[in-house]
Amino acid sequence: MDSSVSPTHGDQEGTAWNGHFDCTCYHPLFVFNQFGMLERCALRHGNVHSADGWQDVPDPVIARCAKCDLMRFFPADAAYASPAIYARLEAVGYAILLPANAVLREKIVHRLTRPVGRPSLTKVKRFFEDFHYQAQS
Repeated sequence: MDSSVSPTHGDQEGTAWNGHFDCTCYHPLFVFNQFGMLERCALRHGNVHSADGWQDVPDPVIARCAKCDLMRFFPADAAYASPAIYARLEAVGYAILLPANAVLREKIVHRLTRPVGRPSLTKVKRFFEDFHYQAQS
């Protein structure tokens, strides 16, 4: 699940200035499947937060995938990192990016530096770190 920008020109209904995208636009919400195909979307006003109105978009996709035993986890962008979304997705599992956090960054700082002798940037290397973390609030 992720939002995007759909720039507009003129005075269409629902279009609004969005400072994040620096344009007048709609701010659609998309749910893609594991093959990158669009499952569901919602066209929203341009000035809404990325997570606004998320409840109505993934529910039909989750229900359909649950019947077929297809969904292993539900991925979403960092804008959807909230307790309400976690609670809704707990039954299917989820992988949601976390917003920037100084405490978490400090826990992985040793992974953020480029190792000596590492090949050029054209080869992607992924490193994983496992640790427990409990936010203060």
